[in-house]
Amino acid sequence: MTIPRAYNKKEKEIKTRLQDFKKVKGDDIFYELCFCLLTPQSKAYSCDAAVRELQKRKFMISSFNPENILQTKTRFHKTKAGYLLQAKEDFGKIKENLKEDAFETREWLVKNVKGLGYKEAAHFLRNIGYENLAILDRYILRQLAQRKVIKEMPKALSKKMYLDIERKFKDYAKRVNIPMDELDLLFWSEGTGKIFK
Repeated sequence: MTIPRAYNKKEKEIKTRLQDFKKVKGDDIFYELCFCLLTPQSKAYSCDAAVRELQKRKFMISSFNPENILQTKTRFHKTKAGYLLQAKEDFGKIKENLKEDAFETREWLVKNVKGLGYKEAAHFLRNIGYENLAILDRYILRQLAQRKVIKEMPKALSKKMYLDIERKFKDYAKRVNIPMDELDLLFWSEGTGKIFK
């Protein structure tokens, strides 16, 4: 199926999902951060289940190590439990640094939040309503490689390479006349079968 046809089928659902992200407030911002800290090399749906369990057990205001919850749901559960505990401790400062400028905010997050690289920081910001940041996971990179936007799937992404591919993704989105944030969700759903987050 061509991109325009696939987009026409899912446009309404995609736009609704992006609007949902803009409504994320309060404690939910913290739990979106937890989700994005858990997702590297793990399944999004399992990470989401882990976050729902953390919410149920009021992780943000309770004193417990989340390792047991993460153990069956995400890879590197010990390391990631450490990231979550650190993020909880630093969350006041993190919230203070959620500035209007998406790129400036992403830079700050990458430098100051343990466990967040460019992809995870962009994912977190998109999930709380920011726009125009590429979430270069394997689904997106595969789609970009298939469409010759990039030569091949990169094995690793340096900052320079990440920003370069992000720029190419933006240019491609302009060419097909679909906003990059919407195209991201479309590509992700093409790879996974669902529009998620």
